[in-house]
Amino acid sequence: MRLTYQPWGETLAELADAGRRAERAGAEVLWVSELHRSATGTAAALAGATSTARIGTAIVLAFTRSPMITALEALDLAELSGGRFVLGLGSGVRRLNEDWHNVPFGKPVGHVRETVRNIRLFWDACTTGAAIRVDGEYEPMHMRGYQRPYAVPQRPIPVYLAAMGPLMTRLAGEIGDGWISHELCSPDYLRERILPDLTLGIDRAYGKARHDLDVVVSACCSVAADPALARRRAAGVVGFYATVRTYADFFAFHGLAEDQQAVIDAFRAGAGADGLAGSVSDRMIDALTMTGTCDDVAARIAAYAGLADTVKLSPPTHGLSPAETRAAQDEIIALIGELTGASL
Repeated sequence: MRLTYQPWGETLAELADAGRRAERAGAEVLWVSELHRSATGTAAALAGATSTARIGTAIVLAFTRSPMITALEALDLAELSGGRFVLGLGSGVRRLNEDWHNVPFGKPVGHVRETVRNIRLFWDACTTGAAIRVDGEYEPMHMRGYQRPYAVPQRPIPVYLAAMGPLMTRLAGEIGDGWISHELCSPDYLRERILPDLTLGIDRAYGKARHDLDVVVSACCSVAADPALARRRAAGVVGFYATVRTYADFFAFHGLAEDQQAVIDAFRAGAGADGLAGSVSDRMIDALTMTGTCDDVAARIAAYAGLADTVKLSPPTHGLSPAETRAAQDEIIALIGELTGASL
């Protein structure tokens, strides 16, 4: 399995430095998210700070930009990185799209399908001036007379899709070059709920096989000599996601429905999204994150062998001070170096 990392920084300079250190430690891909920073801006900072690791978005919001802008940004990032870019797309949830960004959500599977189609059509046509005329429920595209006067720096640019529900997961298997899991996952969930749907999607695509799809499992990771400290650092991330009712089936699958409800009750009682760690049970953390000593976390990573192709580690942030996240990040980068045998 490939070990990859999502660096953190209180500033972009610190984030870029963390990316450089993770690259030296052997991380094969550096991922960036889109919430407190734009994914594309952060990816550009990492592209300039590194030389060998691929740079991936996990994820860019698919509907808040036009497909053409997303395609152009991907081309620019491919150029900045010297052909090391991976475009990871995700739909986000309805409330985020409609209330925060004022964009239509619709049926996300159909919307993502049309978005990816248009991005790829644009990449194929932009340097030749070929006309594009496709209809769609969400993203019709009628373009004539456009030609980008620069070379395409990377062919092909891989498109990965983040997915959790069965329909979007099947779409990822069908049209994606990779699938990216939610920040919380488990080997059992991947085996029983995700891989069967990815296989159904792969079977829909002509000539596509399982080895053509990069299965990326994401994990909130907290490493410490004291397992209790490692758990405490990760609790806020679990609490943040437990407030989202869309994930009820996910928590129930792990026998954590009552545990999730306890977090929801605390949130409704007035606890902030970053103040829910005290409502999170140890069994939630143990089931859904990679926490513990170096040996504990190495064993949790190894549990994905034969299931995932890539493991994406990220440090805990919710409810923690910058100093605590910084310490957690340093432990993860050291662990990557230990597991890859890199000389740090």
